[in-house]
Amino acid sequence: MRKQSKAPIVHISKRSALPWYHAWAIRGAAILLALVACAVVTTALTGEDPIGVYKTMFAGAFGTQRKAWILGQNLAILLCISLAVTPAFKMRFWNIGGEGQVLIGGLATAACMILLGDKIPNWLLIVIMIFASIAAGAIWGAIPAICKAKWSTNETLFTLMMNYVATQLVAFFVIVWEVPKGAGKIGIINQTTQAGWLPQIGSYKYLLNILVVAVLTVLMYFYLTRSKQGYEIAVVGESERTARYVGINVGRVIVRTMLISGGICGLAGLLLVGGTDHTITTTIAGGRGFTAVMVAWLAKFNPLVMVFTSFLLVFLSRGASEISTIYGLNHSFGDILTGIILFFIIGSEFFISYRLSFLKHTKKEG
Repeated sequence: MRKQSKAPIVHISKRSALPWYHAWAIRGAAILLALVACAVVTTALTGEDPIGVYKTMFAGAFGTQRKAWILGQNLAILLCISLAVTPAFKMRFWNIGGEGQVLIGGLATAACMILLGDKIPNWLLIVIMIFASIAAGAIWGAIPAICKAKWSTNETLFTLMMNYVATQLVAFFVIVWEVPKGAGKIGIINQTTQAGWLPQIGSYKYLLNILVVAVLTVLMYFYLTRSKQGYEIAVVGESERTARYVGINVGRVIVRTMLISGGICGLAGLLLVGGTDHTITTTIAGGRGFTAVMVAWLAKFNPLVMVFTSFLLVFLSRGASEISTIYGLNHSFGDILTGIILFFIIGSEFFISYRLSFLKHTKKEG
């Protein structure tokens, strides 16, 4: 009798590096398929015209000049935090504490504005705010790094725990500084004097933040790809044993990289508190510390590609909010569309890295 072999139908093999245009063609095809899937889901669940829904998403991001500037601001802050966590992730140090590092940087900024706002010249106050926010974020990042380097602690749990500590610290000082007493919030800091408010370029409230993050993106790209320290980060990420063999002090690299990572997150806190919001709350980071993880991974730790991945996520978020408002739908529906699109985009990375080969079953005599 004949027996069918148990050979697999599909064989998965690792691809050699694809040309960049092939990789982006796969990603583009994934986005088109995602849009088709979203259209089907939209029609099935709501009966709305999917083309109209897509137009509404676009209008939510670019419908007015103000919406476009808000998109740019949200993009800048998300990109800033993504740039911050990238060196650590490239080193395989799982810094999940971006949220807390942003909060602690914002708290340092708010403290300077409240305690020194009417005591020193504004230019000196802003200089102190810059140093204080970066130093606070750097220290918050260095604590788990030192413990990792000295005692091999779990950095994922440690940085996550630091988020909760930072949140409670902010909550404590919000009550200490609340205006008026019993309000449970600080309100706009130095609203009358505007002491500590970062300068506005022309009539554009968000332009300074966007320009700062644009410069930071270029600097981070060259730091990771052209500097000796960037090379050491890459080697430690590939293999700590190899790094030690070639004479790299792994502990020093870990601490130094997390000082940079935390410092940039602290800078994001400064841009939020001193640049746009002019207040501090426990939710000022808006979950961007966790979204930044997705941005960094989707971009494969390339700062220039992160501009596009950050834009995609911010655009989807703004569009989802607009859909909910215009069509009177539950906000979860917009999140469903966002999730479908992200699923296809993330799934496309599998087909960029691996090849599927379909094998025919062979029969043999039994």
